Amino acid sequence: MFEKLTEMIVNYVEIDKDAIRPESRFMEDLGFTSFDFMSMLGDLEDTFDVEIDQQEVAEIRTVQEACDYLEKLSAEA
Repeated sequence: MFEKLTEMIVNYVEIDKDAIRPESRFMEDLGFTSFDFMSMLGDLEDTFDVEIDQQEVAEIRTVQEACDYLEKLSAEA
């Protein structure tokens, strides 16, 4: 999941894939804007065939938290 997510992240922000760590924060460390993040969520829904809850995703700050959330959604699907 982490590998797939990092591949998607580099499509939204200019950062080297190898610089992305599980503890990397989307806004502070990776340079995401709110628009970037919301756009990526739409792609994540399509890629993983899940439905992301906007209230739950508002709590996600790090790449690892996003991975954990996507794994949880995938398991429920």
